[in-house]
Amino acid sequence: MGPRSPTRLDEENDMTAQTDTPGTVTTVYKVSGMSCGHCEGSVSGEILELSGVSSVTAVAASGEVTVVSAAPLDEADVRAAVDEAGFELVGQV
Repeated sequence: MGPRSPTRLDEENDMTAQTDTPGTVTTVYKVSGMSCGHCEGSVSGEILELSGVSSVTAVAASGEVTVVSAAPLDEADVRAAVDEAGFELVGQV
């Protein structure tokens, strides 16, 4: 078989990588300074307090924080939450 051209299902799968379920948005941020589980918990706890956030997964080893929310978040709000936890938001991945 030759190369396969993208189908509508492929495009939908690509979109699914951006969102977990209909009506949610998944955004990955880079946070500097996290080194342990306590750091992950601090960052997660502060971001979870933002309106519309349904889940947060922070990974100290990579510095990545994955946020699932009802709508795109204002980066200034995420930055303020990360600052409150004592860390620095580098930006979106």
